[in-house]
Amino acid sequence: MARVINFNPGPAALPLPALELARDELLDYQGSGMSIVEHSHRGPEYEALHAETKGLLTELMGIPDTHQVLFIQGGATMQFAMVPMNLLAGKSADYITTGVWSEGAIKEAKVVGEAREAGTGKVGDKFVRIPKQSELSLDPNAAYVHITTNNTVFGSQYHWLPETGDVPLVADMSSDILWKPMDVSKFGLIYAGAQKNIGISGITVVIIRKDLLERTPKKMPKLLRYPTYAENDSLQNTIPVFPMYMMRNVLRWVKSEGGAEAMETRNRTKGDALYAAVDRNASFYLAPVEKDSRSYMNPVFRLPTEDLEKKFVSEAKKAGMVGLKGHRSAGGIRASIYNAVSPADVAKLVEFMDGFAKANG
Repeated sequence: MARVINFNPGPAALPLPALELARDELLDYQGSGMSIVEHSHRGPEYEALHAETKGLLTELMGIPDTHQVLFIQGGATMQFAMVPMNLLAGKSADYITTGVWSEGAIKEAKVVGEAREAGTGKVGDKFVRIPKQSELSLDPNAAYVHITTNNTVFGSQYHWLPETGDVPLVADMSSDILWKPMDVSKFGLIYAGAQKNIGISGITVVIIRKDLLERTPKKMPKLLRYPTYAENDSLQNTIPVFPMYMMRNVLRWVKSEGGAEAMETRNRTKGDALYAAVDRNASFYLAPVEKDSRSYMNPVFRLPTEDLEKKFVSEAKKAGMVGLKGHRSAGGIRASIYNAVSPADVAKLVEFMDGFAKANG
């Protein structure tokens, strides 16, 4: 079969070795005579897989002993509610809004308790930047400060971290987890849906500083409490076995490629090449995000007219490239170039962009 180049924003491209291993093991997992999706989550085969996945994530992200890894269902959107339910502890939280998902997070927090916008990347009615530290209005008594490190819809990304003092920093890293090395100790909590950079949909990674587990109210539903997952190694009920398996496969691939450091080199090579194509065709392509806030995961750009954007998407698909249509709320073109998308794939897109601009400019 001929595989297309996949620029979808999520679920997104997966490393071919991770898919090939799943194909080869689907009917018979490691000689057990059955598929991994048929194994009990209490059995030794799955327990070993669970431990390996957790170990790989800990190793690749350099997660310190002060933090604990949890695996939770419900996607990152579930965390919009779980974070304030567990961490507010009667206080207010600060949210820095830089896109659609950070707006969703503060909206859910306000359902649970008190939350305020402490900064925004919006200029007019568009999110085009990451606000500077001097532009933030942070409450030193806040329960936590929440950021979304990469914004899949509007294509901006944090290239610095807010200074929050003693207030824990909470980050939604769904679309750029493991894109480069990150100092996990700087965060009180990190959460990320797996389906963009480290696996498939169905499981969410939560990395929480252990002392914050003490904030969770006792009177809360069992499966909405972080301590439930911490105390049971995330095996308090039937865990989604196949998403965990695919995460293991993807993390194995990341390690084989050289880890987070190699991912950063790979991702900067891709992003720099794509933005260079936009900038050298500046009379045809427009990148709306300020240069120091541009995303290395989800570059976005506009063409002179919507008709040309439709033509771009259509002709790119004929050339074997899919998933380039921008989000319905933002329009334009979006190329999601997560870890699994290769530099060669992006080079083909860049060649197409240069040719399309020349033919239609």
